[in-house]
Amino acid sequence: MPPVLNVITLATFAASLSVRALDPVLPHVAEDFDVSIATAASFAAVFAFTFAIVQPAIGAAADLFGKARLMTICLMLLGLANVLGALSTSFPILFITRVLAGIGSGGVFPVALSLTSDLVGPDKRQIAIGRTLAGSMTGNLLGATASGLIGDLLGWRGVLAVLGGLVIIVALAVAAGFRGAALSHAPRTSLTALRHGYRTIFTNPNARFCYSAVFIEGCCVLGLFPFIASFLFQLGETSLSIAGIVIAGFAIGGLFYTLTVSRLLPRLGVRGMMVVGATLVGLQLVFVAFGPGWKLQMLGLLVMGWGFYMIHGCLQVFASELSVEARATALSLHSFFFFMGQTVGPIAYGFGLQHAGKTPTLVAAATVMVVLGFVCARFLRQRAPADAYGTIEE
Repeated sequence: MPPVLNVITLATFAASLSVRALDPVLPHVAEDFDVSIATAASFAAVFAFTFAIVQPAIGAAADLFGKARLMTICLMLLGLANVLGALSTSFPILFITRVLAGIGSGGVFPVALSLTSDLVGPDKRQIAIGRTLAGSMTGNLLGATASGLIGDLLGWRGVLAVLGGLVIIVALAVAAGFRGAALSHAPRTSLTALRHGYRTIFTNPNARFCYSAVFIEGCCVLGLFPFIASFLFQLGETSLSIAGIVIAGFAIGGLFYTLTVSRLLPRLGVRGMMVVGATLVGLQLVFVAFGPGWKLQMLGLLVMGWGFYMIHGCLQVFASELSVEARATALSLHSFFFFMGQTVGPIAYGFGLQHAGKTPTLVAAATVMVVLGFVCARFLRQRAPADAYGTIEE
């Protein structure tokens, strides 16, 4: 594997620290601004929505001006947005800072996947992407856990201030690492080539299944997370640290996936990975629906994270193979649909919890996920992109 993958992994780590940072402390945010928990959960939705809507522009900009340069700028924006969020004096101001954080985070992860795919051939790509995911999962893990711990000590403002400062430091380190790797020169890409890339992507039969699947994943799985802390509050667990640990279980499962993917893939194959992964997710959603203790919920989310990345990792590889010359665009569209699902998810869960109740809502989401695994295994096929014989440069 190319050494520069370590720099890419560091970038995804820093970008992921803030993704779940507010989830464990949402009850305190709601209390401070005198809003409902459902309203506070809109932070997760606006972060995901902003992340999603910038993806078409991010992908095009990365293909035009250089992936490494764009990732560094967006990391710096993310760090500054978190610091500004810590200084917010009203709910609307905090809301705006989460929009800026979504833009910053949105410019890192999908571009990192594209750069990884550029550097590694298809035969080792899923393993390389697994390494990149390890950085993201570690960031999610530490972000959620540290958020709960810092929240108990310094409040939610302390969470954003500490994470913001850390992301800025990492942004400077990543900039130095990319400069040493000489990856910041502009590629020979044009707007005409980008238009051709979009046509290449959407004429591939895999595109509609891949993008639809990640939308459903984001809705059914990630849409649940803003409500985990409130579920625990209902069980009498009011410690923010406990909420952070439970949510971190999902990230631990993701890390477990990165450690096992090289062994699972030869044994299960891509189809088996998608079916088994989706089934594990569905079973754990049903498990959480019955409200076990926090330790068992943490274990359930660990298994859920492992299963989720079994199917999600396969979908990422399919997305990376939709186009060669517009790979950053293809993977940014992948993130667009994924985070649009995370935008709709909290809204859908909020509606379901209010009108149908916890158990029916989570069981419905579980059913959708299991069906999704079988549909993906049935219809997604390895297909060479139409521009497979083109050339690419960073």
